[in-house]
Amino acid sequence: MKTAFRRLGKALTACVLAAAATLVGLTATTGAAHADGCYTWGRALTSGATGEDVRQLQIRIAGYPGYNSSVAIDGSFGPGTRAALIRFQQAYGLTADGAAGTQTFNKLYALQDDDCTPVNFSYAELNNCNSTWAGGAVSASTARFNALVSMWKLQALRHALGDVNISISSGFRSASCNSAVGGASNSRHMYGDGVDLVGSPSFCRLAQQARYHGFGQILGPGYPDHNDHTHVAAVGGWSAPNCGI
Repeated sequence: MKTAFRRLGKALTACVLAAAATLVGLTATTGAAHADGCYTWGRALTSGATGEDVRQLQIRIAGYPGYNSSVAIDGSFGPGTRAALIRFQQAYGLTADGAAGTQTFNKLYALQDDDCTPVNFSYAELNNCNSTWAGGAVSASTARFNALVSMWKLQALRHALGDVNISISSGFRSASCNSAVGGASNSRHMYGDGVDLVGSPSFCRLAQQARYHGFGQILGPGYPDHNDHTHVAAVGGWSAPNCGI
């Protein structure tokens, strides 16, 4: 897990920047409030907008699609993006108007580190197999991108559970790593989006809540070989019989 010091620094920065925005008269519907080490939005985003800035927003709100749904990361601000944005805004006590402006951007800046990962997760946590992200079922760049999206979904899951720590026992695996641990031949771990969750809260609580955060695959207690963790991934179906799923 990333350090409490870094999270505190992000929070303090966000507070200072929010105060500065107020002083210069910016409103929640204007563009970016400040430059950010990862990505800086330069305009407000509303329904109908298209472009890389929309795509970057979609990555960060991928964990807010609602029950059994997902956010398309396609650079097009449609109804699904707007609904996910509203849920994100509600989750953090922002003005829930479905428009991304200064308030929304400042919260996202506070939630991300300079490598674009969310503050509570890291690439290292999602890859304990091959640091180059090579050798899986997709290219290294795709696997790394898939892991990034999974991290933002996990950030949403973590927040929904009360900002509790979520521990990861396995993330990306090359084909050789997957074979060595007895993984399924079509394991989502080889695509970069498969993640095994352990620790608190309970495996069932993780599985149940994950249904609301963009995970198309959820495997947990009652599913063969999953009584000691909960597995989540982008696609593949749900099965955790001991948890009512």
